[in-house]
Amino acid sequence: MTDMLTSDRKGPQTATSVVVFVHGYGSDGADLMGLADPLSAHLPQTAFYAPDAPEPCRNNPMGYQWFPIPWLDGSAEEDARSSMAQSTIALNAFLDRVLADEGLTPDRMVLVGFSQGTMMTLHVVPRRAEPIAGIVGFSGRLLQPELLAEQAQSRPPVLLIHGDQDEMVPFDDMALAGQTLQEAGFTVYGHVMEGTGHGIAPDGLSVALAFLKEHLKD
Repeated sequence: MTDMLTSDRKGPQTATSVVVFVHGYGSDGADLMGLADPLSAHLPQTAFYAPDAPEPCRNNPMGYQWFPIPWLDGSAEEDARSSMAQSTIALNAFLDRVLADEGLTPDRMVLVGFSQGTMMTLHVVPRRAEPIAGIVGFSGRLLQPELLAEQAQSRPPVLLIHGDQDEMVPFDDMALAGQTLQEAGFTVYGHVMEGTGHGIAPDGLSVALAFLKEHLKD
């Protein structure tokens, strides 16, 4: 485990905003970095990053994980908690480093998560002292919801997007996360990708783009 996450960068030499993609279990940063191509045409002053998670995935050694998932890989609950804590440190360090390298303040950053990446994003960002511009969470869930209201230090706007045919992360988790976030004082938006499983449909990406343009406008 290391706190020095690595990522390619796409975007102009001098950016006025930044988007960080946080990938899912068994995937890698390059998988989500592909979204930078269609998005960058509409966000020409934005730099895009997509770090690899710190650990090789137990179920897919070619990919990475932010933490093991006991019901998928047979790991212990304690292993999952420990890995998540270490990944939280690593992701926070990465976000700080990106902002410093770009010379930007947190209000010029949005995180876009998918699946386990959404879980990490919804856990990490509210516990940061300074609010970022927003969170886009595809096909994920809110971990430790009972701790959110007490531990949240910042409350950026949140867009939750989920397929109603998701076979991996239940669609109902979107409503559960949204309700908990709203009760904790967050502004929450939602979009249902009808007929979509565990993935990102074109309509979901279009809604995410509109959110990014609104919250990263100069």
